[in-house]
Amino acid sequence: MCIGVPMQVLSLEPGHAQVWGRGEQRRINTALVGALQPGDWVLVFLEAAREHISPERAAEVNAVLDLVAHSMVGATLSPEALDDPGFSLPSAMSAEQLRALAGVPKEVRHD
Repeated sequence: MCIGVPMQVLSLEPGHAQVWGRGEQRRINTALVGALQPGDWVLVFLEAAREHISPERAAEVNAVLDLVAHSMVGATLSPEALDDPGFSLPSAMSAEQLRALAGVPKEVRHD
């Protein structure tokens, strides 16, 4: 299984970027995501940026990765962390929010 890691662009060079995220700096390939600027966030798989994401989406993915990391070492979470993990579960989202999450355009009505 491949897990995407949110990383923030530090600097750019043709076809590559220096990025930082989750405590490490990497040089990644940027051919699949188009133009980037320092400060942008990307989702990185196997040393390549696969998606240009918002800071909010980066925070959501990082929150999920934190939960996974805690569960892998058998850590228990505080009641506050369970009440607000830092992101919305799809089961708690509206149809419009689910479409946005999946990248589906807004529903167009033809009356």
